[in-house]
Amino acid sequence: MWPCAPRPERAVAFATGWQRGRGAYVGPNVVRVMTYNVHGCRGIDGRHDLARVARVIQAHDVDVVALQELDVERPRSGRIDQARALAGQLGMHAAFCSARDCDGGYYGNAILSRHPVLQVRGACLPRLGHRLEPRAMQWTRIAAPTFTLNVLNTHLGLDEHERLLQAEAILSEWLEGALSSGPTVLCGDFNAGEASPVYRRLTGEMRDAQRSLPRKGTFPSLFPVFRIDHVLVSPDVQVRACAVVGTWRARLASDHLPIVADLEPVASSARERAAEHGDSATRA
Repeated sequence: MWPCAPRPERAVAFATGWQRGRGAYVGPNVVRVMTYNVHGCRGIDGRHDLARVARVIQAHDVDVVALQELDVERPRSGRIDQARALAGQLGMHAAFCSARDCDGGYYGNAILSRHPVLQVRGACLPRLGHRLEPRAMQWTRIAAPTFTLNVLNTHLGLDEHERLLQAEAILSEWLEGALSSGPTVLCGDFNAGEASPVYRRLTGEMRDAQRSLPRKGTFPSLFPVFRIDHVLVSPDVQVRACAVVGTWRARLASDHLPIVADLEPVASSARERAAEHGDSATRA
């Protein structure tokens, strides 16, 4: 874990670049979340450049980032623990979830957070056969200043039937518990577009953060025509802003583009949870 320094209120930008200090005011209850498939920090130029990925994340002043395709101590990326190294550069807490052992190291997903991590659960999702790559699911509870946010992070398989099996597992084994415990965001690389059965199944329970916005592709990064990376939110979460990051640096750093969303619990949810915290303190 890495300590997190407090920071002043910041503004959210609706432009593609999401530069700090531009756009509408964001209040104290807003948490900025990014989802980003970093491709092992290997850019489209073939270079493994962890610092470049860190700069993409840092430029958008996020509170939480869900990362997919991270290497931990693998020879191809210099035996670096990429989750730990990125967290160190960004001054964030880190929780890594391995999908598989690989080349003497690990390969999987991670959640980095400016705020403390309350708990982490990680496990592999079902797959149809041993020839298909294992996929992992991760659930972290983030202690934001005024509420707790459930962040679920995943990277679904390439086979359509397997993805549907994995989506059903997410709904029954993960989302049910998360949704019952407060505001929730599910994000990651679904390898599935909005016309797919997987997307339709998951958005039956969750709302697409880009639903009311012009939908932009995230893959491949240089010419992003496929929208396969997603941020889905529970009914008690309001989306204040959402955009695909299309800066030139982001296009170079990975084969996917990140999505950034500003999320806020709805007023009733925030009041109820504040009351619960107050009751707990009184009983203590």
